[in-house]
Amino acid sequence: KLDINKLISLHTDFSKELKNLEEIIYDKTGETFNINSPKQLSFILFEKLQYPKTKKTKTSYSTDLEVLEELAITYEIPSFLIKYRMIQKLDSTYTLNLLQMINNKTGRLHTDYNQTVTATGRLSSSSPNLQNIPIKSDYGKKIREAFIAEDGYLLVSADYSQIELRILAHLSDDELLIKSFINKKSLPKMTQRKMNRHPS
Repeated sequence: KLDINKLISLHTDFSKELKNLEEIIYDKTGETFNINSPKQLSFILFEKLQYPKTKKTKTSYSTDLEVLEELAITYEIPSFLIKYRMIQKLDSTYTLNLLQMINNKTGRLHTDYNQTVTATGRLSSSSPNLQNIPIKSDYGKKIREAFIAEDGYLLVSADYSQIELRILAHLSDDELLIKSFINKKSLPKMTQRKMNRHPS
């Protein structure tokens, strides 16, 4: 279930922020151009502003994320471009896309869960991929807030911590493993220490 008004409001906020970033970029470059055109952006950064040229494409110099992140260490404009692209992607991939994917009959979003796609054997989600919604950024958190429960119910997020190792500890009755979970010790660190004491 989705809060449609929340998604519409987010789209409005994203649109305003993109407009604001456009104006900042135009002001700082001294020129109006198509920010989404790699060729035009390449001209602005590497010909007009004379930024150091790195990766080359068939037609111009690359303006991909890796290049922009490298340039952002020294220059100001690439940081605004990175933020612009991130917000634009969130808006098109999530706010607008999720609104279009709501089922008219149920008023809900219905993802497909795939059981045989991932190499690890875990479930994957598609159309849309609900596992890819960002969680670390404030923007991602706002998108997640649009997923709501029925009145009187709660959405609960649960994750098994090292479930395979916990099952192994139980089945093998391994004293060290069991003790490590009881004492909340870091298994990777314990394993490393043990290997350092007893190298093969």
